[in-house]
Amino acid sequence: MQKQKVNHSTLVELLRYRAQHQPHKTAYIFLRDGETKEDKITYFELDRQARAIALRLRSLIPSGSRVVLIYPYNAGIEFITAFFGCLYAGIVAVSSNPPQTRSAVRSLQGRLASSEAKVILTTKQLVGKIKNQLADSLSGEALNELVWLTIQEIGIDRADDWREPDINKDTLAFLQYTSGSTGMPKGVMITHECMMSNQQMLELAFDGNEQSVGVGWLPLFHDMGLIGNVLHSLYLGIPCVLMSPISFIQKPIRWLQAVSRYGGTISGGPNFAYDLLCRQVTQKQKENLDLSSWELAFCGAEPIRTETIEEFARSFANCGFRREAFYPCYGMAEATLFITGGLKTDPPVIKYFEETALEQNRVVIADSQQKQVRSVISCGRTWLDEKIVIVDPQSLTQCPDERVGEIWVASRGIAKGYWNMPEETERTFQAYIKDTGEGPFLRTGDLGFLLDGELFITGRLKEVMMFWGLSHYPQHIEQTVEKCHPALHTNGGAAFAISIEGEEKLAIAHEIERRHRQHLVVDEVVEAIRWAVFREHLIDVYAITLLKPGSLPRTSSGKIQRRLCREQFLAGSLNGIGEWRSPEGSRNDIASVIQRYLNPMTHLKRYSGMLGGKVRRALYQILNM
Repeated sequence: MQKQKVNHSTLVELLRYRAQHQPHKTAYIFLRDGETKEDKITYFELDRQARAIALRLRSLIPSGSRVVLIYPYNAGIEFITAFFGCLYAGIVAVSSNPPQTRSAVRSLQGRLASSEAKVILTTKQLVGKIKNQLADSLSGEALNELVWLTIQEIGIDRADDWREPDINKDTLAFLQYTSGSTGMPKGVMITHECMMSNQQMLELAFDGNEQSVGVGWLPLFHDMGLIGNVLHSLYLGIPCVLMSPISFIQKPIRWLQAVSRYGGTISGGPNFAYDLLCRQVTQKQKENLDLSSWELAFCGAEPIRTETIEEFARSFANCGFRREAFYPCYGMAEATLFITGGLKTDPPVIKYFEETALEQNRVVIADSQQKQVRSVISCGRTWLDEKIVIVDPQSLTQCPDERVGEIWVASRGIAKGYWNMPEETERTFQAYIKDTGEGPFLRTGDLGFLLDGELFITGRLKEVMMFWGLSHYPQHIEQTVEKCHPALHTNGGAAFAISIEGEEKLAIAHEIERRHRQHLVVDEVVEAIRWAVFREHLIDVYAITLLKPGSLPRTSSGKIQRRLCREQFLAGSLNGIGEWRSPEGSRNDIASVIQRYLNPMTHLKRYSGMLGGKVRRALYQILNM
C-alpha cells in the first residue's frame, strides 16, 4: 500500500494536520483495566485539549520553560494531552512517573533541579501525595515556588484563543531522561528535527501504513513507550491501543488479547516481556488468541536472546504468530530512540561466534554445532543518513572488521546533548575518530561489531568485567546462572564486579522462582551457581545473593540495573532470602581456585570432560608450571 507522505517540521504541525484532515479518527484507545474498559480520544479532541492546556501554561511561564509531567501508569489519555499541551505552548516537557520509593523521590527531585522546572502537571489525586514526598527533600521555599496544575482545572472553552507558538525544527521539544540502567539519569535534549527524522526511520524500518494498528503497554514517560508507540502512531495517522504496564505485569495475557482483539500489527517490548508470556500464558488461553495480524513484534531495550525468539515463535505458532514477525532492533534515548533494525520481511538474523574469541574482542564465525560458541542476534542495519563505525574505546581509532569495539553513530536523529551538562555532552555526543578526524559521533557506550552491514551487540563498555586477564560480559554470566538450577528465575539476575582489598571479584544477585521459595535449599543453589560459572567462564564467584521474586532492580522499561544492584549489594539493602560469601576470598589466584574446585591432581581426569577447551587449557598450563 502506498504510504502517505509526511512533510512536517514539528510535532505541532503534524497533530494540527491530523486534526484537520482526520478529525474524527480515533487516535488513542487506553484500556483502563487492560482489557475492555476503554478511554478514547480523536485527533480533533486531542488537538482541542492540547490548545487549551497550552493557553493555560503560557499564562504561567514563557516559551522554552520546562514543565514536569507526573502521571500514574493508568492515566494514559491524560498524559498524552498534557504532553501535547506542552508542545503546543512551545514549552519543554519533562516526563516522570509517580515516585513510589525514596530513590524514586530523589530521582524526581534531581529532575526538578536539573530541568529548573517551576510547573508540575499532574492529577488531582497525586498533588497532595507528591507535595508530601518532596517536602522531605526540598526546602520550603523551593516547594512553594512550584506551581501545581491539573487538567481538570483547565476548561477547553478558550481553546480557540490559542495561537501557534514560534517554534521550528531546531526548537527543543522535550527532555527524555535516561533510564539510569548504567548511571545517573541525564536529560537528553530532543528537538523537533530529531523526532521527525527518527520517525521517518521508524516508518521505513517498520514499514507501517494507514492500515496499521499499534498496541503498547510500555510506560509513556519512557522513550520506547512515548516515541515508539504514541508518537509513531501519530506519525502514521493510525490508532494506537494502550494499557498500563501494571496491567500487563499483573496479567501478561492482556497484551496478546489486545493484539488479537484490535488486530494489532505493530507491537513490542523488551526481551523479558516475551519470556514472561512464554512462562505464564496457558494452553487454554492460547485457544482464544488470533495473532495472525501481528506483522512486526519489535524487541529491544535489553539484550535479545535467541532462546526467547525460538521459544515464543514455537509457543504461539498455533495462534497465528509468525517467526519472521520478530524484529530485533537497537536504540537509545541519546539517539531519540531508533538506531538500527532489519527488513520487516526478513526473519531474525542469528550468527554463531567462538566464545573465547569474543572474550578477547575478536570476531570469529563458528558453526552452531561447535562447542564453546555463542549465538548473537543481529540488530539490523542503518537507515537514511545514518553512519555507524566501530571504534577502539582506548585508542579512538576505527577497528578492523574482525574486532569488537564501541559503537559510534552519526545521523540527523541524534539528540543535541545532555541538558545543562556541557562536559558530558562533549564527551558523549561530540566524538571524533582520532587518526582521521571524522565526526562528530555519538558514543553509545555499547560494544559490538558490523558483519555484512548488520550490527551485532556484545555488551556494554562500562559493564565489561576482567577476571584473570579475560574480559566477560555480565549478560553471558547471567545466562549461565539462570540455566543451572530450576529455582532460578529466567532473566532475573545481575552479575557485577566488586572490589575486595583492591581486587576485582564477581558477585551475583538472582531472583528465585516463586514456586520454589518455600522449599529453597540455599546451599544447593549456591553450589550449582558456583560450579556452572567456573565451568563455563573460569571465574570464581565471590558472593551470591538469592532474591525474592520481583525484587531485582530494574528500570521502568524492564532493563536490569546492574549498577544499582551493585550499590544495593554493597549497602546491604538487597531484598535477599539467602546469601553466601566465599570463605576463601583472599586466595583468588587461579591456581588456588582450581585446586579448591577440582583437587586437580586426583580429579582432573574426572572433570576435564565436563570443561570447555578454554578451561582445560588453563588447567593443564597451571598444573605444568
